[in-house]
Amino acid sequence: MTDIFSTDKRSEIMSEIRGKNSKIEIEFRKRLWQAGFRYSKNSTKYFGKPDLVLPKYKAVIFIDSCFWHGCKKHGSMPQTRKKFWKNKIARNKERDKEVDKYYKKLGWNIFRVWEHNLK
Repeated sequence: MTDIFSTDKRSEIMSEIRGKNSKIEIEFRKRLWQAGFRYSKNSTKYFGKPDLVLPKYKAVIFIDSCFWHGCKKHGSMPQTRKKFWKNKIARNKERDKEVDKYYKKLGWNIFRVWEHNLK
């Protein structure tokens, strides 16, 4: 199946995808802040670049989107370039496991929140 958008339009759409400060992340942070938790956001000092770090609690929080992290309930596979996307999402899932293993080894608390749980 061919893409329903031209190459330029698809490029424009993909360029709008945010790696940080997405709507769901902002809403989650607001609620966490209102509950009295203080955190660092998108810190590159920490392995795996967690969305939020709460050093006081030795906790990292990752907000995983259904598409990019291969949610079994809501994740969808694009109909074009299937092999590329399958490998891309599989690597993301593999990286998530590596990051979890790293923080478990350090004794940190790891929270992975799915996008669909925040909606």
